[in-house]
Amino acid sequence: MSKGFKVGILGATGNVGQEFIKVVVERKFPVSELRLLASGRSEGKLMKVGDKQIKVIEAKPDSFKGLDLVFVSVSTEMSKAFAPIAAAAGAICIDDSNAFRMDPGVPLIVPEVNMDDAKTHKGIIAGPNCVTIPLVMVLNQLNKVNKIKRITVDTYQAVSGTGIAAIEELRVQTPQVLAGEKINPTVYPHQIAFNCLPEIDVTLANGYTNEEQKMVNETRKIMHVDDMLISCTCVRVPVFLGHSEAVHIDFEKNITPEEVRNILAKAPGVKIQDDMKAHLYPMPIDAANKDDVYVGRIRQHNTLKNSIALWLATDNIRKGAALNAIQVAEEMARRGWLTPKG
Repeated sequence: MSKGFKVGILGATGNVGQEFIKVVVERKFPVSELRLLASGRSEGKLMKVGDKQIKVIEAKPDSFKGLDLVFVSVSTEMSKAFAPIAAAAGAICIDDSNAFRMDPGVPLIVPEVNMDDAKTHKGIIAGPNCVTIPLVMVLNQLNKVNKIKRITVDTYQAVSGTGIAAIEELRVQTPQVLAGEKINPTVYPHQIAFNCLPEIDVTLANGYTNEEQKMVNETRKIMHVDDMLISCTCVRVPVFLGHSEAVHIDFEKNITPEEVRNILAKAPGVKIQDDMKAHLYPMPIDAANKDDVYVGRIRQHNTLKNSIALWLATDNIRKGAALNAIQVAEEMARRGWLTPKG
């Protein structure tokens, strides 16, 4: 790592932080210096980065001096505290938390959809929720051809979206249930093994959860469609990695499944898996550790010629978080919007 950018990863020991490290190495993102930053609990921990071992540093206000770029994946509170400090120190922060997504002065970016918006940044760029990213990658391409009037989406979200503790809770509960033992959930309000929980994040006054409202607000912001009608139901399922979504789309004009397949086959970052006779459709187990959004079960509404249903799956930690942020940085560098200070 002799040439390139001076990069910090804030939240390096977390689920997404570890994926940032993995993706940076795999994609050969040009890094001259890498600072792994986390809370004081992780200070001194050694983490493997390619063929090197790098020591974790406690994140402090002076930890960002000299950095060109900071990838952020921490709590909303921690992000609000440190991202502005990092930006003030001269780094561009690409933040995966919910802290700045709906800030009108912060661009919310999916590079395949609205990369031009990133040019207006003032030091902080937000990454969307892990279920919003694959949704807008599909909707945006279709909306260019046939304006979308209304969307109903149901998500089936893996426990990795909650964090490392949730992964361990599912891992522990599974054999306990099979053995008939008593379950004592700590991460979720109910048993997650062999169960589905239609409650992600806090419930708002309108009856929707915060996760569901995020999808509505973020989709409208990214696609610049303030009037789009969107309804969501977000469900936590006993899957370790990979989010899936059932999406029902009403268009302005009639459209066929074949037209949808043809449009999405040309969409960047999207792959079609749609052959029911061969039992081929997207599954989280196949999307895990892959970069793309997989789409299948593309079919027309029984009675409405302007309505399409489809199913998608993607890796929520990879494209749903770390990869999306790194692709933003790569595209900024390609366009000359991000250059090493040296």
